[in-house]
Amino acid sequence: MPRTILVLLLLCGAAPAFAAAARPNILFVISDDQSYPHASAYGTTWVKTPAFDRVAREGLLFNRAYTPNAKCAPSRACILTGRNSWQLEEAANHAGNFPAKFRGVVEALGAHGYTTGFTGKGWAPGVPGEVNGRPRQLTGPPFNNAKTQPPTPAIGVNDYAANFADFLAKRPAGQPFCFWFGATEPHRRYQAGSGAKLGGKTAAQIPRVPGFWPDNETVRNDMLDYAFEIEYYDAHLGRCLDLLEKSGELAHTLIVVTSDNGMPFPRAKGATYEISNHMPLAIRWGAGIAQPGRVVDDYVSFIDFAPTFLDVAGVAESASGMAAITGKSLSPIFKDTTPAPGRLQPGRDALLVGQERHDTGRPDDVGYPVRGLYRDGFLYLHNFEAARWPMCDPVTGYLNTDGSPTKTFILAQNRLGLNHWRWELNFGRRPKEELYDLRADPDCLNNLAGEKPHTARREAMQQQLFTELKAQQDPRMAGQGAVFDHYPHMVTRDFYGQYVREEKPKAGWVEATDFEPAGFDPERPWR
Repeated sequence: MPRTILVLLLLCGAAPAFAAAARPNILFVISDDQSYPHASAYGTTWVKTPAFDRVAREGLLFNRAYTPNAKCAPSRACILTGRNSWQLEEAANHAGNFPAKFRGVVEALGAHGYTTGFTGKGWAPGVPGEVNGRPRQLTGPPFNNAKTQPPTPAIGVNDYAANFADFLAKRPAGQPFCFWFGATEPHRRYQAGSGAKLGGKTAAQIPRVPGFWPDNETVRNDMLDYAFEIEYYDAHLGRCLDLLEKSGELAHTLIVVTSDNGMPFPRAKGATYEISNHMPLAIRWGAGIAQPGRVVDDYVSFIDFAPTFLDVAGVAESASGMAAITGKSLSPIFKDTTPAPGRLQPGRDALLVGQERHDTGRPDDVGYPVRGLYRDGFLYLHNFEAARWPMCDPVTGYLNTDGSPTKTFILAQNRLGLNHWRWELNFGRRPKEELYDLRADPDCLNNLAGEKPHTARREAMQQQLFTELKAQQDPRMAGQGAVFDHYPHMVTRDFYGQYVREEKPKAGWVEATDFEPAGFDPERPWR
């Protein structure tokens, strides 16, 4: 294009024809059930993640990134919509319906000139609904044809990197893309002993086991098996980076690498603690990040991804067709040329989390509603229905905690009357309010909510939390929270009722031994 014509176009406010080509590609990479800080870029020595580390080294490493809801479907719904889960009606719940009124960011980008696609796990589990009589493609068309031989039978056969290559080969020339790489690792189940036998790991490599689990060979080897699956997925990420580099598109691709929720262990996935919601996050964009190699301490929520993608793609929120977005673009962090330790971007000094119904397993399919606030290194939690079982009813196997050797060991000990306090931390009922000093107590073991020295902080955090929830029109703040309990679960409806009627419902994600024996009271196992 002649320079004079380009100048005239710019003066008239028109965009040159090649402006669309300047929009970056977007590669969104999400593992399944991986807690912070389980990547070697964070200093974890028993998990080796060279590809994640490369993204962090050549981009940004985030120390305080959180999902608003620590379960697969609602976490991913927050990513797609830029809204907190309590703003998403049925999509607030796990394995529900995705309301048609909430357009996702991948759909929006597809309508604005991006080629979209995904491999592995997109938004799931649940029912995405239909558009013009066909299932909605919330993360784009699937690319899952390429298969591989995984190192264990517990790992899926999807060749993620090869499917990404297939997508790139079929993409229209010159068109920017948005591709969702959704690994199914390190979701359970695992091949027992794979971390040691195939990964060459030893239990002694783990410097510390969280204080709410037993520190023994069973738990440590369970953690090593989890680490082995993270490393498997990271190898596919490395191959994706190589594909972009060889094609000359690495610098022009915004790469976001994270996970959906905490590790599939007790008190992690499905709960609302630090290990549940705190996620690994690294972002690389060679052409768009100032001073790569930085470590970012701002609070970042998953609801910030959608506005970021719209921002870098040049799509105004008003033109996106999406419902009003609550999150904020990360672009100011990308462009920060004068970062300083401890200095945060405006509006990034606090963050909200919460949950409604995850898995069923309580009478009438009710959930366990929680809202929480992170601020100044503290976590405040408000449990609206403290009389309910947080991880689902004991008689139905604590369905909101995946089956595992770690879970089995804790339950077996409690049935013998041993270490009951540990069962309480992982499966017991919780008080209405919880407050934790994460700098002194990252495992969230010492609840400060009832201590007088922390009364002012607890009250201030509760007030800020409720004020923000009201502004976001959370039904809980209007006394209408029961609406979340009434939305249908689309996978295991009325599990509790079926179980007590001896109809033998199936729950393949827990062990048969997870179900408490008839007549046994786990709150008083010594009786």
